[in-house]
Parts: sequence; C-alpha cells; structure tokens
Amino acid sequence: MDALSRGSPGFELLPPEAPMAMPEQAFDGVTEPVVQRRGSSPRGIWWRRALVLGGALVLTGIGTSEMSLVLGLSRWSVIGVVMTSLFALLFVWIALAFTSGLAGLVAIMGWGADPLGLRQPAARPQTRTALLMPVYNEPVPHVRATLAAIRTSLAAAGAADLFDIFLLSDSTREDKRQDEAEAVMALRAEDGPPVFYRHRPDNTGRKAGNIAEWVRRFGRDYEQFLILDADSLMEGQTLVTLVAAMERHPDVGLLQTLPLLHGGETLFARLQQFAGQVYGPLIAQGLAWWHGADSNYWGHNALIRTRAFAGAAGLPTLPGRKPFGGDIMSHDFVEAALMRRAGWAIHLLPLVLGSYEQGPPTLPEMAVRDRRWCQGNLQHCSVIGAKGLHPANRLHMLMGITAYLNAPLWLGFLILGLALSFQARFLRPEYFPKTHALFPQWPVVDPERAIWVFGGTFLLLLAPKFMALAALAFSRNGPRGFMGVLRLFASGVIEILVSSLLSPVTMLTQAEQCVGVLRGRDGGWEAQRREGDVITFREALRLTRSHIALGVVLGGLALAINPLLAAWMAPVLVGLLLAPWLVAKTSSRRTGDWLREHGLLRVPTEDAPSGVLLLAARENQRIHEMVQEVREPVSAQS
Repeated sequence: MDALSRGSPGFELLPPEAPMAMPEQAFDGVTEPVVQRRGSSPRGIWWRRALVLGGALVLTGIGTSEMSLVLGLSRWSVIGVVMTSLFALLFVWIALAFTSGLAGLVAIMGWGADPLGLRQPAARPQTRTALLMPVYNEPVPHVRATLAAIRTSLAAAGAADLFDIFLLSDSTREDKRQDEAEAVMALRAEDGPPVFYRHRPDNTGRKAGNIAEWVRRFGRDYEQFLILDADSLMEGQTLVTLVAAMERHPDVGLLQTLPLLHGGETLFARLQQFAGQVYGPLIAQGLAWWHGADSNYWGHNALIRTRAFAGAAGLPTLPGRKPFGGDIMSHDFVEAALMRRAGWAIHLLPLVLGSYEQGPPTLPEMAVRDRRWCQGNLQHCSVIGAKGLHPANRLHMLMGITAYLNAPLWLGFLILGLALSFQARFLRPEYFPKTHALFPQWPVVDPERAIWVFGGTFLLLLAPKFMALAALAFSRNGPRGFMGVLRLFASGVIEILVSSLLSPVTMLTQAEQCVGVLRGRDGGWEAQRREGDVITFREALRLTRSHIALGVVLGGLALAINPLLAAWMAPVLVGLLLAPWLVAKTSSRRTGDWLREHGLLRVPTEDAPSGVLLLAARENQRIHEMVQEVREPVSAQS
C-alpha cells in the first residue's frame, strides 16, 4: 500500500521503503573489485585503442613538426616555444576526434562487434526497473506530457507491469511543488505503470544527492534503475531491450544510450539537433569501438544496476571551498569511474535507438549550461588522480577538462601569433644573438607552409562531419533521391558555416567562464530553460560587448601588421564582430521554420518520428489545451 503523508511543503506518494546501503567512496584508497571477469568486454580492445590513440599521436607529431617549420628560427624564441607547445596541446584533440571518427566509420560499415547481442530480439525482463526523473523547478506540463508518453509506450510494449516511475523533486518554488503533486495524481488516475512522487526540501548533493537518497530508501526493491532528465524521452521497447541486455550480462553495471536531440524550433536548436542526429551516431560509434567496456556515463538516458551503483558510486564531498570543493557537479564521469574501479563494465550503446532529449534553444542558454559543465569538468582536476581508476576513465576526465581549457588556450595561441607577427614587423630583430653561431639567425616565418598547416588542421577538424554526412547519405535510412542527398549536404554546409562563425563567440565565452571558475566564482544551481524567447539585437549587443571589443582589438592589430594577416584571421574576426547579430539571428524560430519548410537542417526524426515522439507531441498539445481552458475563465473573471 502507498504511504501518503501531507503537510508543508508538499506531500509524498511513495511505496514502502526498501533501504539499501550506499557508502561514500574514498579517492585515496582502493578496494578489491567486485567483478573479476567481464564477459561483455569486446575482444581485441587494446589494438583498437592503439590504432586510435597511436594514430592521433602520430598525426600530432607530424602537425607539430610542420608548425615548428612554419616558425623557422623563431621557434627557438620564448614565444615560438610556447606557440609550438600550445599547438601540440590543441592539435592532439583534433587528431583524436579524427581517428575516433574513422573508427566510427569502420563500425558503421559493419566491422564493429556487438558484444551485448543487441541485434537479437529482447526477451521479456524478469526483474523490476525504476525510472527516475529528478526535477528542479522544471515546467510541469512538459514533465507530465513526457511521463505520460513514456507510460503509454511501455504499455504498448507490454511492459507496464515491469516498471515503476518516480518523480524526484528538488524544486524550491511552492507553485512548482503543487503543480508536480497535481500532475502525479493526474497520471495515477490514468492506466499505466505506477507513478510515485517525493519532494526533498534539503537539496544536499544536488542531482547526485537526489539519486543517492532514492537508492538508500528504495534501492533494494529494484535490480536496476534508469535516469531520465526532465527533457528525456525513451521508447518502451528501448527500455525493455536495455533491461534484457543487463539481465543477460551480470558483469554490466551501466548502459549508456545515445540520446538524439529533437523538437528544435530556433535556428540554434536546429543546428544543434542536426549536428547531434547526423554527426552524433558516427562519433558515438567511434567512441564505443575503442572504449569497449570502459566507457563513460552522461548523467541521463542510462540504465544502471542498482547494486553496482550503491556499492561503488557513493560520492564524497570534495575538500575546500567552491568552486573546486563541495559537491561534485559533473558527477556522472566520477560515478562511472568508481563503478569501473569496482570491476563493473560500462558500455556506450549507439546501436540502441529510441532515446531522445532536448537541447538549449539559444546560445545564451547554452552558455548558462556550459558554465555549470565548465566548473564540473575543471573540478575533476581534484579527482583524476584518485587511486585505482582505470586509465580510460582518467582519459575521459582529461578530455572533459581540456574541452573547456582549450578555449583560453586557442585564444592565447591567437594572441601569441599576433605578438610574433608584430615583433617581426615592428621590432628590430637580433641577427647575432649572444651565442656561438657562425651565421646570422633570420626571424623567418614561412607563410606558405602556414597556410598548408592551418588548412590541413581545419580539414582534419571537419573530416568527421564529412564522413558522417557520407555515411548517412548512403545508408538505408538516408535521404531518398538526388534532391534528398543534395539537401542533406546543403544542410551540412549551412551547419559548418554557421558553426564556424559561432566558434569564436563560444571560444571567448568559455574562456571567460574558465577564468571565472579559476578565480573562485561558483556557478550555482539554476533550473534549465527548455524553451527560449527571441533575443533582440539590443539584448544580444549587451551580452556580446566583450566579443566585439576583442574583435576590434585583434582586427586593428592584424591590419596594422599586415592586411593579409587580417584577411587570414577573417573567420575569427568576422565571428567576433558579428556576435550580436549571430546571437539574435540564431534565436529566431522564423528562420528555423523557413529552413525546415525548404527541407534544410531536417533530421531523420522529423521525416519519420518514432512512436514516443508522436505520443509526447500529442500529450503536450492536449495538456496545453487543458491549461488554456482553465486560464480562460479565470481571465474572464478578472
């Protein structure tokens, strides 16, 4: 029987408790792995990693050697040494993305293994699973529609009796808590899996603490649980497939799906959606190909074995003050690393379809989310050296850290390049330094080789996108006919051009965020906005003043040194100078609608939406109409 308790600040509607211990883990000690044999790990994983990582290092060596030749004898100056070192640090991640993309192409062509047997029909699960949706001041009508769609999809898959749904609220607003409770009661009045509700007035540990509190109270009754964000959607049959795969492989602790972005309306959201659905599968296939059973966790749309999570993933509080101390913000990477340390297999499953999420609608909303991720990833500097972690997990953390440090490093590289050019143009060179040299040292910079080096770097950066476009064009689910293929590649060109213009804007924003974190500014915890408003040019101008200022300064210096240098830097300068126009234009739904109507930036889920997407759209419309019916009489009375 359900336990019902009412009172301030809300009420709880929960099943009987089934406590499970979840001790905090220590980063300075190692325990014996719980799992000794991992049968789900693909064979030959080490040679796969040697090819991908070794190939990236070889490409980095070639690129760095060419860069040193570009600088000529200037490479032995302080600026030259720093520039060459920065280039190597930045180029290695571009090279790794390229070799990982090649691995994804290999996997897509059918040369990748299926160690979990996902291609075979899924048997009916024998255990119960909990679906957990942590929420924090989220738009409740959308949450209700999402849960209703998932419940209907589970019923259609014949699995309604195998899943329980928990809405785990950390909301701080009274109106949100009341709406959440009413939504749960409305859902319980409809047919489908049971829905439970709990509000936690003490938000200790944020989302990770929310999940841990559920495990400690109810974990013993469920063999596994699946994490849903408030914007997550998953097909009922996909959930059955995941549970069946975990039941077949007792060494698996976590199965991470590839959530595809959907529902984008603004130009920015449609760009992100196109990139996620067209490029994302190839990138994920590549990661799965060389990660094997040592993959990562992205915090949602993932199935987790309760016993493995409770026994290995209890997070401690980091010592020190925020932003580096306190609660671990990017908890998912750390939880995956701790579970892998205990021997559990962690798999990324790009082959599993029917997993979806929504992206941020505008660039400023993306920046808000990025600010939190930046702090969380930089916080991993305190965790990456923990004892007993697998090298793959340390690499995951290192990639997350450098993903945000790359922004200030690229900015530093640009400034140093300008400084070197300024020195060669205006300062008298020292032809005979105080060294034992037989010939004068000419400060030569090879402009022709520089064009080849940076042109090759840019092509290497874009190569995974071209590979993904080609793979989709020639796949069974690809566009039909010549015009369909033409629209696909035209959409790719649009995405590449706009993203290239946005890259300098993002670079400076992330650089400012990194500086803020390093100076001790905490990002806080704010509710995410799932829908965006049109950003006026005036508001965008206010948000991008620093971008315009940097563009003016860099452009002025480049023109003073050499107009050809300014032309060479044009992609960066144009992006910075047009920042307010780009922010305002990409927030436009009208532009996004025009492109969709003309067949551009369309994605597979728009041409052939899955069942749960259709259900969610129908539920959103139905609930919206219900809300409007309630509001109209109130408006008439007032």
